[in-house]
Amino acid sequence: MQASCFPLSPLRSCFPRPLSAVMRKQSARLRTVNNDSTESSHYDLVIIGAGSGNTIPGAVDISDWRVAIIEASKMGGTCLNRGCIPSKILVYTADVADTVRHASNYNIDATLNAVDWQAVKQRLWSRIDPIHDRGLHYRRKHGFDVYEGTARFTGPKQIEVDGAKITADRFVISAGARVAIPDIAGLDTVAYETSDTIMRIDEVPKHLIVLGGGFIATELGHVFAAYGSKVTIIGRRDVLLPAEDAEIAAAFTVAASTWADLILGAEPTRVFATDTGGIAVEVPGRGGMQTVEGDCLLVATGRTPNSDMLNVAAAGVAVNDHGYIAVDDNYSTNIDSIWAFGDIVGFHQLKHTANIEARIVAHNLRPNGNALQSRDRRPAPHAVFSTPQVGAVGMTETQAQAKGADYVAITHEYSNTAYGWALEDTTSFAKLIVDRSTRLLLGAHIVGPQAANLVQLLVQGMHLGATIDELASGQIYIHPALTELVEQALLKAIDTLATLEERLTGSSENGVSG
Repeated sequence: MQASCFPLSPLRSCFPRPLSAVMRKQSARLRTVNNDSTESSHYDLVIIGAGSGNTIPGAVDISDWRVAIIEASKMGGTCLNRGCIPSKILVYTADVADTVRHASNYNIDATLNAVDWQAVKQRLWSRIDPIHDRGLHYRRKHGFDVYEGTARFTGPKQIEVDGAKITADRFVISAGARVAIPDIAGLDTVAYETSDTIMRIDEVPKHLIVLGGGFIATELGHVFAAYGSKVTIIGRRDVLLPAEDAEIAAAFTVAASTWADLILGAEPTRVFATDTGGIAVEVPGRGGMQTVEGDCLLVATGRTPNSDMLNVAAAGVAVNDHGYIAVDDNYSTNIDSIWAFGDIVGFHQLKHTANIEARIVAHNLRPNGNALQSRDRRPAPHAVFSTPQVGAVGMTETQAQAKGADYVAITHEYSNTAYGWALEDTTSFAKLIVDRSTRLLLGAHIVGPQAANLVQLLVQGMHLGATIDELASGQIYIHPALTELVEQALLKAIDTLATLEERLTGSSENGVSG
């Protein structure tokens, strides 16, 4: 068997790289673990969390170490089981449903009769659910002890997992984060959903109320709106996606108002069950208190690190004011031979950055005389898979202003591209923020179709240190692909800089300062 992704190669980012020949040779046995054992087991390495932590054994040769992996839920972690991957299967289905629903925009007579929620769920979970057992078998077959349960530190380099006592020379903590539940009166008296549960509900809600205005709220709101639910989003900020560039957030909020009722700039004061079996949320508004009633409530107000569940204080591991484990640039904690990375350290709650961090930690576990690797401080890209999509990397304009950067910012609309015409798109755009002196991108932000793919071109340029001139002219852009949006935005930034320099030069020659 090819020892790659249990053996699902499309999920390579979630699972380990192929084992070394040495490890395959030494691990031709099946190991099982008795979690009820009261005897203490000692390991060279214990990995707490089998999301990106599960990729460490394939990234460094530790074939001569005794290694344990501890997972409180399912192999693959949040991304595979209740996050990125299952939600994107639902999102793409929603995108297809919306395409049919809006087919008349392209002179196509089509009707969306229904979305078969039971069939969608079956297609989704029949792919995802079997991977856990395969992952367990895979790891145990290759010589790892896998404990299924929650680890809690009981002292320095000592943990318990459902009664099993474990010590180790080294620990890697990659136990992630969980849904944060807001303190709202009455919330604990109703049956609400979170991102952990809503993708498995029995029926598509008639009216879904969403608390929160970030990634999860807008992605899952889009899903159920496309599947036929009425959706109401209640957010405490004045726009949705408030962490995005202000122009992007504003444009997204306007677009989202076409598929959801938005109640923004308000915090719910009470949640209660209605006499008809529904759920009601009281929200203050300009005209006084208003009550929103629905049959399903999704709480998507953020996430919190799992450090408290691990009782890291018993090991002496320091956390910051928000509960994230404090690490240095090498991902070492304040305790020797204990590392931490991923959502539990809180730099970026993104799977792709956690995978990079895992590779750094793997190297630093056993550098073999090489220098330790440090945190990748290049801007981390992200995307929001709602409608419209958002893709972004680097500074927002507000951040550039706060830093005192000398920059220019430009926007370029999809409607100015040939493919934008084909899309009949009149609202989407790209925004670039460029350093005037270096001509490097400080930030790139796109809202519109295929934004997650389009921004990757700019991520590549930023990470490789290319100027906007090199990005615009150093390659040939396919015509009339949507990637011309990126090319034209870069050319517009070049023209804007040139015009600004001409104006400043002219002012200087005329004796005018500034």
